[in-house]
Amino acid sequence: MRRTIWSRLLVCFLLASGVTFLLLNTYGIKLLEQRLKANKINQLYKEANLISAEYMDNFYQSRMSLDSIASQIRSIDTFLGIRVWIVNSDGVVMADSSYTGNVVSINLYDLDPTFLSEDTIQENVKFEGVFREPMLSYIHPVSYNYQIRGYIVLHTSQAGVTADANSYYLDIVNLCFLIFIPLLLIIFIYIYIITAIPLNNLRKAAMEYSSGNYNYAIELKGLSEYRDLGVAIMYMGGELSKLDDYQKKFVANISHDFRSPLTSIKGYAEAILDGTIPHNMQDKYLNIILFETERLNKLTSNLLELNSFENHGSFLDIVSFDINAITKKIAESFEGSCRERKITLNLVFSANETYVDADVGKIQQVLYNLIDNAIKFSPNNSQIKVSTEERGDKVFVSVKDYGVGIPKDSIKKIWDRFYKTDSSRGKDKKGTGLGLSITKEIIQSHNENINVISTEGVGTEFIFSLKKSEE
Repeated sequence: MRRTIWSRLLVCFLLASGVTFLLLNTYGIKLLEQRLKANKINQLYKEANLISAEYMDNFYQSRMSLDSIASQIRSIDTFLGIRVWIVNSDGVVMADSSYTGNVVSINLYDLDPTFLSEDTIQENVKFEGVFREPMLSYIHPVSYNYQIRGYIVLHTSQAGVTADANSYYLDIVNLCFLIFIPLLLIIFIYIYIITAIPLNNLRKAAMEYSSGNYNYAIELKGLSEYRDLGVAIMYMGGELSKLDDYQKKFVANISHDFRSPLTSIKGYAEAILDGTIPHNMQDKYLNIILFETERLNKLTSNLLELNSFENHGSFLDIVSFDINAITKKIAESFEGSCRERKITLNLVFSANETYVDADVGKIQQVLYNLIDNAIKFSPNNSQIKVSTEERGDKVFVSVKDYGVGIPKDSIKKIWDRFYKTDSSRGKDKKGTGLGLSITKEIIQSHNENINVISTEGVGTEFIFSLKKSEE
């Protein structure tokens, strides 16, 4: 059986209710009985002091008879259920509120006389068989002219206190069942609505996303924390959807880029083997096979390099070097292709020497990719401007062409792997679509930035920064 949060909450609720009821049943009635007993003792104390003040002083001053006192204490017995004895200084009972013809024949001094000098509470006593059940008794010494002249003894049933405690306890239990149990049930249902239902919605969404349904919409219900979590999960679903689309495009692009040269290699190799291509033309097609092989090798190297950036980062050999000198060397390597298409490379430097701290090999690769891109997408008889400029502790390198530019909706995508802009950007279709991805990874590994500014019909400019050398 699967243990859900709801089932655990239910078990906790039942356990808490059971433990609470057990504690109330064990200790609640005892505490209630002690409280009622304390209240009863307080009542006996007040009645004893009232009788002493109202009647006994008058009795000792001969202004009130014993019969009058007996009449008054019988009223107390009738209305309050408290039996009252008036005892003289010899310990003999002179008046009894439950007088039925014979006064109780008991002497208080037959009990332990040590407690007769002050107010005393006696529990569970029967006074030598006078009472059939245990009593709660209060003995109050009465003083007159600084001498103890007698005692007021009040009795109430001990069993009555216990019975009252049981009765009150049952009333409390019934009240709990009538009010608190339904209230707790309502609270529990409310907690279920605001917790279990939103959690079930989130669980269902997670299951949908795990099965590939990234467009599943979550019902945002419950507490703000659950709604925030739902928003986060939907955002995760959107990112997973983008990643899924990217992976599909990645596989499609890499399959296409591998299939095209492999098809050419296979076709020309078969044609050479079966004699379709004359012997005197085989060198031409062998060069094509070699070119396509080199392109596959370049594509594989680029993929491995990108994978290395993602998995392990790039190990950089940071040294101080003259970026202007490196730029000149890279530009010289493109003299042939520029001469063929009558493209002019203009090098503009803010100083004769500009030293930066970076990885020479990686920055050479960046410059090569950017200048190669600029040449590919520049028209014949145009120019490309490559410049360096110092600003504070940074050196900014710019590669600017005056070609057709990049469409506005494609600018953010040019850094994606295998992304190639529309064919109108240039005639070269041999690129792998990985050059700018590698370029961005290299610059970011230096903790620097690269940006692009492009306008269709005007041209494109790539600008990246490097740390200026302190030497």
